[in-house]
Amino acid sequence: MSLAELTRNCFQSGISASKWLSLCKLLISKESSISRVPDDIEINLSNSVLVLYRSYPGDPDLQEYLKAAIQDGTLSVATFVATLLQAARSPELHTAATLDTLCRIALDAHYSSGLPPIGSVVRYEESPITILGTVQDALALLRTAHSLPMTHFHQLTTSAAELVILLLSCVSDISQVSTAQAMVHFADANDLLHNFRLAPDVRQVLETFVLSLSFLIGDDAKAAREAQIMHSIQLALGKGDIHGSGSDTDITTFSLMLHRLVSYRAEAFGSGDGPGTVALLMTLFRWASWSPTVFYTQAFLSALTCMEQGSSNALVWKAFVVGRLPHLLAHFESSVNADGVGNSDWRRATQAALTAVSRHSELISHCDNIITRTKTFNAMQDEDVTPSIFRDLLRTMVRTELVGLSFAVELDPSVSSEDTHRLRGEAQDAGVDFEVYLESKIMPDIAIEDLRSFLDRLWMDVGSHHDFANVAIRRFISLANAYDVEGLSHFCKLFFTFEPILEIMALHTKVSDLLCRALLLLDQYDCETVGDPQTAVSHLGDVVLFLQYTTSRFRIDKVPFAPENRSLSSQFLHMTDATHAAERLSGEDGPAFNAWFKALFDSSSEGIEDSILRSTQPKVLLRISATLFSQAIRACLVQKIDRDVLNNGVSYFTGPLLNWTLVGVIKGLVREIQQRGLSAPTHLEILQTLLLSPACPRPVLSLCGPQVLLLFSDKTAKAKLSGIDITSVRRVVNQALNRSTEGNISEIRPAVSWIPREEEPKRAIQVVLALARAGKAPSFDVERCIKIMPPTKFLQLLWSELVISASLGEMDICRRIATFVLTTPRSSSMPPLLPIFLHIISPSLIFAIDHQQPPEHTMNVELLVTVVSSALTAALHLELAMHSVTGDHGFMLGQPSSGMARRFATELRSRQNNRTSRAIAQRLASSQSFVANFPVFMSELG
Repeated sequence: MSLAELTRNCFQSGISASKWLSLCKLLISKESSISRVPDDIEINLSNSVLVLYRSYPGDPDLQEYLKAAIQDGTLSVATFVATLLQAARSPELHTAATLDTLCRIALDAHYSSGLPPIGSVVRYEESPITILGTVQDALALLRTAHSLPMTHFHQLTTSAAELVILLLSCVSDISQVSTAQAMVHFADANDLLHNFRLAPDVRQVLETFVLSLSFLIGDDAKAAREAQIMHSIQLALGKGDIHGSGSDTDITTFSLMLHRLVSYRAEAFGSGDGPGTVALLMTLFRWASWSPTVFYTQAFLSALTCMEQGSSNALVWKAFVVGRLPHLLAHFESSVNADGVGNSDWRRATQAALTAVSRHSELISHCDNIITRTKTFNAMQDEDVTPSIFRDLLRTMVRTELVGLSFAVELDPSVSSEDTHRLRGEAQDAGVDFEVYLESKIMPDIAIEDLRSFLDRLWMDVGSHHDFANVAIRRFISLANAYDVEGLSHFCKLFFTFEPILEIMALHTKVSDLLCRALLLLDQYDCETVGDPQTAVSHLGDVVLFLQYTTSRFRIDKVPFAPENRSLSSQFLHMTDATHAAERLSGEDGPAFNAWFKALFDSSSEGIEDSILRSTQPKVLLRISATLFSQAIRACLVQKIDRDVLNNGVSYFTGPLLNWTLVGVIKGLVREIQQRGLSAPTHLEILQTLLLSPACPRPVLSLCGPQVLLLFSDKTAKAKLSGIDITSVRRVVNQALNRSTEGNISEIRPAVSWIPREEEPKRAIQVVLALARAGKAPSFDVERCIKIMPPTKFLQLLWSELVISASLGEMDICRRIATFVLTTPRSSSMPPLLPIFLHIISPSLIFAIDHQQPPEHTMNVELLVTVVSSALTAALHLELAMHSVTGDHGFMLGQPSSGMARRFATELRSRQNNRTSRAIAQRLASSQSFVANFPVFMSELG
């Protein structure tokens, strides 16, 4: 048993703090698996209590546990402060009351000890580097304190400020801190000083800290690196323009964009968003200043390299490279020609690019070999499929009229004949239009095995994906507009039962259009007018499952939808596990709960009548289902209803009438079981009944699977689970999660779970720089980084890593990566990064750079100039491209590029006495191309 398990069991059993502490000491002395290192013991002991605050915020018994451990000396104040500040980074602890209570425990313990801060909140022997790490955690808490709603009873800002002051008083010798790390601390503290209304005492301490760091940053010119730095400066300054030169062999820029198109394919500016993607292609074409031949060569080589490196998602990448990319390029070409930018011979450029790509036989062969190793391909060996991704690409290029058939045959003679097993050939043999043929294969009357066989073949026949997606979305919207819930139910089941079909839709169409129509139907459909409400509700349930599964799978549950000038949100679909006391249900939920509880769990009930189905909106039933189970189980436990009545009510949820509500029900049951420490036999039996029901929908098992597997992973609780068939439960859940299927979106977004979560952004930046340096195809999940740390901290971290890379002579790599990070449009829930970098991060960077000595000063000025000019230029091209493609005058990056440039120029002029500001302004003004785009900088020269 671990300390965490012991603490949880003691707390849930109501054991006093003193007895808990005694049991902990006994466990430590007896359990050989527990580390005997005093520091480890203290850390584990502290964390065993802190982790419980996530589920029991502000609980007074937990406070007593911590106080007892500190007063006894088993837990030192220093260890508690360090573990508290680390835990406080978790959003699950971000309530003012909880954090203030924990801070007061630490502060009261320190003040009562009568010791100075060094020796109390920090150990005597602690290194300055470790102390600064704790200070950084404290500054994060101070930022959180000022971001949370204020309360009259808890003064978290005051408590957090006291901890910062105490910790900074322990910082003495910082001479051994590296320049890059000092800049991170400097930017962190400077951000607090500039963006938050701090109390005078903590402000004064922070200003002193910032001043000390600025001296360190300015004095730390590493002599051993001077020659290398000077060489990189000469490389940077030797370029004719501050934007740098576009390399004809660089795949970094295209690879970053393509990875994002595929990883976020169902979101705005993902692969399925045709106009948005075309605008990104136009932006890249203009920003990079590549010739059409180089542009297309980069596109194809980058795509194939991405596929080669993403072997675990080979089929998704092939579906994109062969089935989607040529269509996007065809729209791009049309848009560029319509925009009147040059009169390039795109046909000749495309032919030259494909000819160049055909010479990369090793890369193409590697991609073909990856496909042959996939399980889906091996399952279809009876069709004698010989994969050739380049041949398939040529066929799609011919079909989209980007190249002629005669040219394609010159590169590969086999292109002229469609393989007999291809769906398009079958449609031709049958003498029917291909889209008509596709639609006939997915009608509701098709036998399930025939449907499954067809869809498996469709997934492998990537040349058919575009046509199928057009057929499917057109049919889906038509059924939704006609309120044909039976036909729509069939399509919804198609999408959430056969994962590859949803992948095809995400790659080729705006999934938001499907979600929008489904939400609108769910909002407006009235069961009062239908003849058979039970069937109608079952069909609506399939629509609900499609919405829950799709929004969760592609992580777009927080995106607002606006069909027909209405505002709809899908968030209610992901809040269905909340349980409430019956008397606290408000609005229409209260009467609906009473009616449904009587229908389901009353011994005198005759079952679910049509009237209750007609009068209850699906949204209401979703909201109350978890509460129905919670209250019914509670009633059974206190013998208000007997077990047979409970089981009878539960049985309604094992059929199509109500099984679509089970996501919230199962998650609610799992949570209550966890709260009871698995001592909940009734909950467990009902959970097993629902999970093992043959009619339990696959989306329910997929969406609840991770929580269920975690619940049954506790090997020490076998006795409490003796009546549960854990093996069967795990089997059905794992089958639903389909962990071995290629193309799962969670696999496409690279994760680095082997390092601490807070270290992932730094590691991601280092990996993308290393891959670019090695000439490989990097990916960069910026969205994930922003979810882990605030945008300002992420951008500061990015800058510190770019500085290191620039010092190695990699200025152009820095330019490309920084431009991608700052100017790629992302989810509306993410703050635009370019304005933050220009107006919040840059001032602190300029201040820090101003204290540096040559050559480090020169290099960092050049790096900042390069990043700013490149990003602003890309932002301008994005605006022009969006207007050209969509007619949209909106600003995808939060503000117009001209406005950002004007403000940045004004900020530089306001610091004319600052040598760094003057150097940056003059360097920007020296670029004719930059000044042509942003005349506001013209006056800076001379």
